[in-house]
Amino acid sequence: MKKYSPNNIGATLISPLMHIIQAGMEYDVLSANNKVAHENYHQFKEHHIRSVDFMGSIGAGKTALIIELGKRLKAQDKRVVVIAGDVTGDDDFKRFEAAGLDAVNCNTGKECHLDANLIKKTLATMDLSKYDIVFIENVGNLVCPADFPLGTDYRAVVISTTEGDDMVRKHHAIFQHSDVAVLNKMDIAAAVDVNPQVILNDYSKLMGGLKTMYPCSVKKQQGIDEVLAAFRL
Repeated sequence: MKKYSPNNIGATLISPLMHIIQAGMEYDVLSANNKVAHENYHQFKEHHIRSVDFMGSIGAGKTALIIELGKRLKAQDKRVVVIAGDVTGDDDFKRFEAAGLDAVNCNTGKECHLDANLIKKTLATMDLSKYDIVFIENVGNLVCPADFPLGTDYRAVVISTTEGDDMVRKHHAIFQHSDVAVLNKMDIAAAVDVNPQVILNDYSKLMGGLKTMYPCSVKKQQGIDEVLAAFRL
């Protein structure tokens, strides 16, 4: 028979209550974020801006993909700006600027994702009348960003073959909360002993065949136009 001390009796009694409190707090946080995301969305619409939130793990190739998409859009006379989200530092921001793209650095401090309020504050520092398209590069993470929409037209998730063939099976939420999914680094799939078709099949199964995952290789300039077309920009 399990023995109860005064301490673990208290834990037994309090634990369900704490679960309810935590669930309520989580609902409040997500609800508040969604409200601000709605405001961001309408701000984009007021300025006739199309927007994309790029999510994905560290090293998936988000920065390189955004640069290539940005260059192709600029060649079409589209005015593009990138909000570079990171916990600290400005490395990606510098890469965007070096590639000839307008960019704004956005650090979260300790948070593992961008949220709608942080984007709202960033937008307040920008002259949105100068742009047609806003790309947002979220913090490298396949978990936290999923629950925090930013108010963009599209949410995209970028993964790479270097992460293994089980990424979709491990991270359902971020794929289910995304409009577009990209499988990058197809050129080195064989070198890392990954069969891309496994990933593509897992995604198709998860999404009931209703959405397509776009394979590409930014390094080899393959599949970029198909990804761009998916955003209908």
